[in-house]
Amino acid sequence: MGASDSKLVFKKGIFRLSEERHIPADDPYWTSFWELPESSEDVFSLFAPADIRRTRDRAIENLETLILAVTSRLFILRHHPSFPDSEFAPERDALNCIRILTRVLPYLYEADRLQQWEEKFFWGSRRKRTRRSAIANEVLFDEAEEDVKPPVDEFEEAKPLAEELIDTLIDLLFFSDLTVPRQPHGKPKVTHAIWQSGVGCNTAVATTKEYESNRCEILRLLLTLASQSMFMSPSVLPAKGTKALTYICTCSDKQTVLSVLCSLLNTSLKYNPASWRVPYNTLMFKDPKEILVTYTLQFLLVILLYPIPEPATGSAPKNYYRHFLGRLHRPQDFQFIVDGMTRILSQPMQANVSYIPGTQTATRFSPEIIMLFWEITQCNKRFRSFMIDTQRAHDFVILILFYATEYKADASKQGVVRMCAFLLQTLSVEKNFGVNLNKSFEGQDTLPTAIRIPGFKGTYADFLIQSIYNLITRSQGKLSAIYPALLAVINNIAAYLEGINGITSSKLLQLYSSMSSPSFLLANDSNHNLLRSLLESMNAIIEHQYKKNTHFVYLILKNRKRFEALRTFTLESGQEELERRNRRRKESGQSSDPFDAGSRGSSLDSLRSPTTAQPRTPTLSDVPEEDSTFAIGDAEDESDDDDDDRPTPAQSSPSENPSRASSVADVEDAVPTQLRGMSEKARGKMPAGMPTFSRQNSTTSLGSYSGAGQSMVSAFEPSADWIESWLPELPLHTILTAVQQLTALITRQGLTADSPSAATLKTIQDADLVAIEPSPPRVHSFEWSPLALGWYESLIWSFVFASEMQVARGTVGVWNGTAIKLFKVQETAAQGPTLTSPRGAVDAVGSNIVSRIGSINLRATAASPASPPGPPSQRGSQA
Repeated sequence: MGASDSKLVFKKGIFRLSEERHIPADDPYWTSFWELPESSEDVFSLFAPADIRRTRDRAIENLETLILAVTSRLFILRHHPSFPDSEFAPERDALNCIRILTRVLPYLYEADRLQQWEEKFFWGSRRKRTRRSAIANEVLFDEAEEDVKPPVDEFEEAKPLAEELIDTLIDLLFFSDLTVPRQPHGKPKVTHAIWQSGVGCNTAVATTKEYESNRCEILRLLLTLASQSMFMSPSVLPAKGTKALTYICTCSDKQTVLSVLCSLLNTSLKYNPASWRVPYNTLMFKDPKEILVTYTLQFLLVILLYPIPEPATGSAPKNYYRHFLGRLHRPQDFQFIVDGMTRILSQPMQANVSYIPGTQTATRFSPEIIMLFWEITQCNKRFRSFMIDTQRAHDFVILILFYATEYKADASKQGVVRMCAFLLQTLSVEKNFGVNLNKSFEGQDTLPTAIRIPGFKGTYADFLIQSIYNLITRSQGKLSAIYPALLAVINNIAAYLEGINGITSSKLLQLYSSMSSPSFLLANDSNHNLLRSLLESMNAIIEHQYKKNTHFVYLILKNRKRFEALRTFTLESGQEELERRNRRRKESGQSSDPFDAGSRGSSLDSLRSPTTAQPRTPTLSDVPEEDSTFAIGDAEDESDDDDDDRPTPAQSSPSENPSRASSVADVEDAVPTQLRGMSEKARGKMPAGMPTFSRQNSTTSLGSYSGAGQSMVSAFEPSADWIESWLPELPLHTILTAVQQLTALITRQGLTADSPSAATLKTIQDADLVAIEPSPPRVHSFEWSPLALGWYESLIWSFVFASEMQVARGTVGVWNGTAIKLFKVQETAAQGPTLTSPRGAVDAVGSNIVSRIGSINLRATAASPASPPGPPSQRGSQA
């Protein structure tokens, strides 16, 4: 039968699946599903979504029989003594069984009404034919001599179908002459040989394109089994979990776990995107190694970050993949991991020198590598120490800042930007991280333009703080959800900063000026938490590094009226100041509409004392900000009453790069919530006894609170009582005490605080302040909540979904057109072929889908410095 004939027969058989009810299980028809297709493309093009849904809705019994037939065939082949053998146990049959399952499963997961059926069918106890009986029947099934009498069926108790399928797939990842080299006769077929050298293995096993292609097919089905996550909402997923992932991650067989973990990790990190020197390789051709790395890296992340739901009684089982990643300890393993991540993450920085547009395709795995870095940083304290003690953390700080800066305006990359902020926060909790940032940064001139700071001279700490300032002030309010995390980074390192330069000092004062303005403080019921976090940072510098930061102290002294005015702030004075500014805007013709982008800076005007009417000497903090894009305020937040009616980032900020049109954008404001900055209203809504979710080996605890924390700004009305609830608690004592003593000291010596003369700076440095006791450095740790985990799982699955959409790169589009619930998928107008996407008209229409994770609304805020890191039961063991 020719290729076209077999495809026609296969397509006719697919029609029969939905049109004829109750096809017998012993009908030879079922063999066509593993005998006729010649590739994964055949299965995915001929077995259309409409065919699967029609069968599911009209003749689900046929779908059951199909699944039982292909799984049974797959199990028989796995145990066949000759497998893989083209005559007796063909590899093709096994691959087609895998492809059929990959094609069908998402359409079962998308139907909510089938949940109970799926639970019973895949996870219920069952009886099956014994292997002897099954093989005997298989001979008959394959049209043996008709006069042979069928054997009597023998049955035995068996594992649930899904468990046996997962076990079989894991075995097939390490199966002789299928995915690893042929084993000598008499040796076990399943070898658990690590695919690639690196962690846990010094020599790579031999491989072929066929082995790597087979690994891709098996990993794709494992991802598909795990992808039931995509058909739950982010609020449900962490509590409910997916049985397939729970079963995979709780495997206690150390050899199996380590073989899978090291194979996935090493294959991903051995990938060298610069190995081809032809710049258009990933534009014109499918790169088989890139396809394999796509699946190894994504499946690795899916199992590493999976939070196993806690049962009703007792504690959650251990995620052994995360556990053993946390147990790594050899410096050479850490060196391998760091080198691999650096090689992939640094590609776009090196690609900036290219003169050919659209060649920066090496960023393909950057978001996943950033996520992997964050995972290892969280679960392995030895790795954190290695990074910091060898000062490789410096390189990663620059890389992470590059991605945060590069992606800050891209609506489809907001999740990555937020992850960068949380990663920096995770690193910054280590004391030595802050100490080592005092090293001089000499590489500024070699950086890409996007991250370069003109005329920069200073330390890594200066570069980090100035970059954080730029992220906040140049993001037009798009990053407001991660201001708390960015401020927490500054807070965590503040006690160790030595000799921050004048520009860094002025940036901190400008942040204070904006955050202490009436329009910012009165905008909602939680902005004062951001101001508090910034004040704590300033206090830490004064209390712990006073004599090494004279210029910073001088700027505080110069801007003393702003700090004094904050202490006397009232609702009336704040509202009067707002009215004065609105009048000034009207007189100057500026829009007072808070949603007008041209007036974003209005909420950040510097705080001016309401009792001071006389003109003041112009100072650094008097720089006008009305026309700036510094939007800490809540212009976007005020429209949160109806998320569904609000323009999405994809609608309002289309990606300029056509090749990114099929990317997945992040949840709008869906970020991990940290207890400290939750609004009072949100805190009052937290249900008692919320279940907790364990992330074994995590450096931060998993909060037992709900992350509902976004207050509706439009409904917020500030009151005098509300101001009294937080204003007296602002940590102004250290700053005001220093200002009072230094003002008196400088005045006695006939000096002035209005200019930084050498005598003034010397007086400040030599002063011995009293009544200022250094408080212990506070650690603002990243805290996990159930909804935070929903956001995080949404993020990794959005990476998986977006990669799988790009069929031109060699994937098959497993989830294209399915009813995803974890994030929203929106179609956009098709764009025509371009140099970077030379596709036909059908492809142009079919692949131009902009996907975005949907509608959680959270505010991430700084962790409470007083809150403990969490009980051991939540934290789990640390390596």
